[in-house]
Amino acid sequence: MSFVRESVIVNGKPLTFETGRLAKQAHGSVLVTYGESVVLVTAVSGDERPGLDFFPLTCEYVEKTFAAGKIPGGFFKREARQRDEEILTCRLMDRPLRPLFPEGFKNDTQIMATVLSADKVHATDVLAVCGASAAVHISDIPWNGPLAGVRVARVNGEFIIFPTYDQQAEADIDMVVACSKDAIVMVEGGASEASEKDILDALFFAHEAAQPILDLIDRMRAAVGKTKRPFEPKKLPANVAALIAPIVDQPILEASLIKDKKKRYDGYKTAKNAMVEALTAKLGAEAFAEHEKLIKAEFEERKYAVVREYVMRENKRIDGRDMKTIRPITTEVGLLPRVHGSSMFQRGETQAVVTTTLGTSSDEQKVDALTGERWKRFMLHYNFPAFSTGEIKPLRGPGRREIGHGALAERALCRMVPDQAKFPYTIRVVSETLESNGSSSMAAVCGGTLSLLDAGVPMKAPVAGIAMGLITDGQRHAILSDILGDEDHLGDMDFKVCGTAKGVTAIQMDIKISGLSRSIMTQALEQAKEGRLHILSKMAETLTEARSELSKYAPRITTLKVKPDQIRLIIGPGGKTIKGIVDQTGVSIDVEDDGTVNVASSDSLAAKRAIDIIKGITAEPEVGAVYKGTVQRITDFGAFVEILPGTDGLLHISEMAHTRVERVADLMKEGDELEVKVLEVGRDGKIRLTRRELLPLPEGEAGEVARARMMAAREGGSVPPGRDGRAPDRGGPRGGGRSGGPRDRR
Repeated sequence: MSFVRESVIVNGKPLTFETGRLAKQAHGSVLVTYGESVVLVTAVSGDERPGLDFFPLTCEYVEKTFAAGKIPGGFFKREARQRDEEILTCRLMDRPLRPLFPEGFKNDTQIMATVLSADKVHATDVLAVCGASAAVHISDIPWNGPLAGVRVARVNGEFIIFPTYDQQAEADIDMVVACSKDAIVMVEGGASEASEKDILDALFFAHEAAQPILDLIDRMRAAVGKTKRPFEPKKLPANVAALIAPIVDQPILEASLIKDKKKRYDGYKTAKNAMVEALTAKLGAEAFAEHEKLIKAEFEERKYAVVREYVMRENKRIDGRDMKTIRPITTEVGLLPRVHGSSMFQRGETQAVVTTTLGTSSDEQKVDALTGERWKRFMLHYNFPAFSTGEIKPLRGPGRREIGHGALAERALCRMVPDQAKFPYTIRVVSETLESNGSSSMAAVCGGTLSLLDAGVPMKAPVAGIAMGLITDGQRHAILSDILGDEDHLGDMDFKVCGTAKGVTAIQMDIKISGLSRSIMTQALEQAKEGRLHILSKMAETLTEARSELSKYAPRITTLKVKPDQIRLIIGPGGKTIKGIVDQTGVSIDVEDDGTVNVASSDSLAAKRAIDIIKGITAEPEVGAVYKGTVQRITDFGAFVEILPGTDGLLHISEMAHTRVERVADLMKEGDELEVKVLEVGRDGKIRLTRRELLPLPEGEAGEVARARMMAAREGGSVPPGRDGRAPDRGGPRGGGRSGGPRDRR
């Protein structure tokens, strides 16, 4: 293979594609470099496996930790199963590439993207999409490409292609868009309540920016591309195919108009069985067996054609709705007594029960990515058990679809979750799909909003989601709101839009046709907005704002602020102090580096005890305040008294009593507890204490002299001598030491 390297400038930096140097035994191999991020993408396609009725394409994306100069954590020092972020990138590759393979192509095909270098500045997911397109395009694998994956972000009102991670963090629109020369074929992203016009502007900005990349991939194919291997899909003989439509079209139409999903599918099954019987009788058992798979595939093609033609001709959908009508919606909150928040959202035959659980910062998820470690406080998990569609499947871990749908719902809601400073909880939302007939991921969004509000989470605004569809024959088109499962399978577009009444928060789109005009996309987004507002109004009939009180089973988090240098006082040596507070009160305590202390407990009295202890540990002495202290050390000139944990002050000998004290040891000893008052806190932190001012005045002349001395001291005047013939000592140096003045020995 000849060595080729081509570059194009994207956002001021070269995006470089290279082939012919690495992985030369793969059918297609491309090294993509942007900045110091490098991704190797390979494509290999084998022989057709007999008996398959689907296309066995697998797209893999693997981040090697060495790419970021890291060693994997844990006991096994090698990469393990793919993380959620890697699986989501696998889906970004698969969704736009799969529709461009020829119909009927069933050869084992694997596309693998491996991150070899990650500069922690430029994202590698779009590099994997571009590299996958280039690798398949220059290979001998049949494919109707190319396409390019670009990320578009809007920062300070300006669109940026291939933004850095820092720019993504500042963006109010952030989307990955896969584009062909003539169309947008896939969209995945989120926004901060962006308008529909802004979303469209971002999409078409991305499409325009993708054109130089597409030209580069075409130039690579022209230079080193292999001849595509011949492929002819197996076809049913024309004489046999002609027999099928007259037998099945009317039964398919009658079955498709049954509103109940199970009865409708039973109707399809009956129509298929009738076709098998009729063709077996007409062709003979042997001839039928020879073409059985193709005959059954043709039945699905007739279903596709019949349903689509009915919708286009009658301007009506198979369940009787018009194009804009949303299925009946039922909502309920407070469904489960022991969870912190729960809801049931039902739309037609799609039903989800969604729960919210509140935790402390110790429950945050630690994400170990190539870009570094980070903590995640909001999580949404989507589950799709087999019984939701009346099927039986082994119970395994979450599949790629579940991870993808959960990420979409999480993206829709996360920007509307309050900041940690306002609501210092870790939040986990779980959507359990109990029935499914289209739009189950959007049920997770709607049910998630209600569940969060039921849990008392003060969301910035409620969020709803709707799945849109499209059926077109090139001349006519119909945009469908709130699509059924059948409309998803038989349509030309699956377009999910989530948002508030103000704007869009998440979007996901997969298009199966070669082109989609801006006018059709504008109509789809506006129709989606109408549907979203309708759904939000239905949700508002059940719950409009967050509960004022959290569940009695949820932890109560009280936040207090201390000085950062006081954190060590709360933690204590080896964590001894904080562990003691937790053992004593049973609360959970999280201390942040900025001095934020979160105390969590479902027992309000326990939380109050813990807070009082922390306040006592971190309290600072106030002038004029009285404290019960403990004598720590005795000296000739006074005693050092601990008035707060770790904080002591000097009680000078002259401030111990109204009368002269000859020896401190005559009045107190180490370990004694006594009340003292703070006279002064110096700039250097040294504290002067008095006990004399808290004692009752003595009787007679001594009391009069003491009273005069106190009044003079308050007014700043001269102090009369006492009966013992000594002028009262005003104290030594602040915080300790003997008095600097000579005593009156008259």
